[in-house]
Amino acid sequence: MNNFKALVDWLKQAITDSEQFHLGYADESSEFVRFNHAKVRQAGQVQQASVNLKLINDGRHADLAITLAGEPQVDLQRLADGLQQLRETLPLLPQDPYLLLNHNAWQSNNEQAQPLPELAQVLEDISRAADGVDLVGFYAAGPISRGFASSSGAFGWHQANSFNFDFSLFHANGEAVKASYAGHTWDSAEFAARFQQAREQLEYLGRPLHTLAPGQYRAYLAPAAIEEIISIITWGGFSAQAIASKGSSLQKLYAGEQSLSPLVTVTEQVSGSLSQAFSTEGYPRGDVTLIEAGKAEGQLINSRSAAEYGLSTNGASSDESPSALQMAAGSLAQADILKQLGTGLYISNLWYLNYSDLPAARLTGMTRFATFWVEDGEIKAPVSTMRFDDSVFSLLGSQLEALTVERELLLSASTYGQRNTASNLLPGALVKRLTLTL
Repeated sequence: MNNFKALVDWLKQAITDSEQFHLGYADESSEFVRFNHAKVRQAGQVQQASVNLKLINDGRHADLAITLAGEPQVDLQRLADGLQQLRETLPLLPQDPYLLLNHNAWQSNNEQAQPLPELAQVLEDISRAADGVDLVGFYAAGPISRGFASSSGAFGWHQANSFNFDFSLFHANGEAVKASYAGHTWDSAEFAARFQQAREQLEYLGRPLHTLAPGQYRAYLAPAAIEEIISIITWGGFSAQAIASKGSSLQKLYAGEQSLSPLVTVTEQVSGSLSQAFSTEGYPRGDVTLIEAGKAEGQLINSRSAAEYGLSTNGASSDESPSALQMAAGSLAQADILKQLGTGLYISNLWYLNYSDLPAARLTGMTRFATFWVEDGEIKAPVSTMRFDDSVFSLLGSQLEALTVERELLLSASTYGQRNTASNLLPGALVKRLTLTL
């Protein structure tokens, strides 16, 4: 934080009376370990920091990303060079009619300093759990920090420790089970139980494939499968801009023409999450209830949408998508899932999802990894890859029977450029009818 504050203090002195600035900060100190055939194949550490400088003058603004060296004088010179570059750029740009600045000098400081597991302990637990199986996986852990400051006196700081172990277990026949274990605090017993579940599913993959004809089937969707559905919904689904321009897949929900099941409550739960409580545009972020008991409640509004449509911003990101989404738990115990499913499909993962009819919130995609045929509450056989085509208003609406008590924290495994702080806390879902097309 001290390095960031030094850059902010310098900027406050360097700008002219007509200029304003936003300075965003991001850093991480990460351990990465790659596994293949249940052995460590690559291990390393990444320490990096960067800032994003926005210069504003007379309604014009421009941004510049700057990589920091970690040496105060070098970083100050890079910031000075960046400031000069933006000063030369601004006169070439038109005024932005939707620029809505926050002039409040808000303050936010949140440090989640739960001790991260020792890497030796993690490797020991993984080695013990993976004995005798073909494991491929990727482990990432370490503190992630985010900061924001403005010339108006706003200052935000966020640091959170987290780990994410994303792994797959492969059967000799080439089939695989995909799973993950993530969070703030590593629990060896909890990890062992999660891994044991994947091991048990791996055994079933050795059975002959069960072929299904296209049609409608009772199904259980595990949290990872629900995440794929939720992830595509968040492509504009809760966006104020998309809703105002009639481009949201949840348009009918927000118009009151459709509803989801009363079991479905969805929130952007910033508090306690890995995501910072302030936006890159300089607005504080709080928790937002998006869907309440199946009805549209709130939307994600950034400053540009607020300016264009006369709304009040709630600090949403530039693309107005959630970064700390939670779905409320239900009453179905994990131990009772197969019994309650009875006969139907147990779907661990989905992939290749896209809209087949966006205004109707209709999705198409493929089953992936461990999908099983269940009869009378017992797994009988793996199912070959199938395509589904169904509506969110059906899967999470009229056909939703139950949500699980247990929810799974699913952190983004993306490390493109830097580790991602996005997360989803989701239950599994039992649906009366899922439509398979081929």
